[in-house]
Amino acid sequence: MNNQLINRLDGLSARFEEVSTLITDPSVIADMKRFVKLNKEYSDLEKILSKKKEYETILKNIEEAKEILISNSDADLREMAREELDELEPKVAPLEEEIKILLIPA
Repeated sequence: MNNQLINRLDGLSARFEEVSTLITDPSVIADMKRFVKLNKEYSDLEKILSKKKEYETILKNIEEAKEILISNSDADLREMAREELDELEPKVAPLEEEIKILLIPA
């Protein structure tokens, strides 16, 4: 995923925190139209950030497995790392696409 997209997702984290605070504000709760709109935004952001977390975890695990392949001489450990890479790498591109689709305004 490119840096621009990662930066956008990081910005959404800040907005998620802001919306989380707003939906508990009594003045927002009193304004039903605004409250419903913010709840929808909260739900949408929650889905996106959940996928972001999943994506970051996969990338971290891929990086760790590659490091094991490079720096470890234990054959069993290297085989486990290779299997993990074979399992995780195919998940990256579809998850990136899913995140991009979630970022398209509804």
